[in-house]
Amino acid sequence: MTQRIDDVRKRAQGILQDANVLLEGHFDFGNGYHGRTYLNPHMLFCHPATIWQLAQDLLDVLPYEIATNVQAVVGPSTGGALLAHTIAGLLDGRRDLAHPPTVFAPVQHDPEEGLRLRSTYRRVLAGKKVLLADDVRNTGKTLAHCAELVRKAGGELIGSVQIYDRMAAVVSLDVPNVALLEYDARDIHTSTTCPQCASGVPLTSF
Repeated sequence: MTQRIDDVRKRAQGILQDANVLLEGHFDFGNGYHGRTYLNPHMLFCHPATIWQLAQDLLDVLPYEIATNVQAVVGPSTGGALLAHTIAGLLDGRRDLAHPPTVFAPVQHDPEEGLRLRSTYRRVLAGKKVLLADDVRNTGKTLAHCAELVRKAGGELIGSVQIYDRMAAVVSLDVPNVALLEYDARDIHTSTTCPQCASGVPLTSF
């Protein structure tokens, strides 16, 4: 089992390298933190077949007890929502046709309210066992906000997944977290203490 999981992760690493996803520079993660490395979701999601393959790989490394109990998959727009939607569809493809279909719900960003779940999605999440998905975990704050929305909607969070965990989380959830790959990039700073900002290094655009 361990060898099979290692093989899955090695293949996923190759996919990301070929897609030129991991970038070096001066990045604003959009959550108050800056860092020198960034997983570029725009490059990652250019080709639907790539996210489909990585979602398959994530399901292959997800513990059986979580995968078999998921009733809904939630992810923040844009990258997390695309991944969550793909995972939900693939879960249905792996289950008996008589199994109730997996629910998908995107968490959207509102300029005034911040992260939010539309009422339609809040209703369908009530009473469901939820898997939270995102393309990358930086500080963990986005996942934590999404988890709070899920719980307020009446859903039960049973796990979280991401393609890349930067190993720099400052917030953790009280459920298992599974990453397809890990990248040790803990050199992150608040926007007010960022050494690159202090040195006048411009933010990297792409």
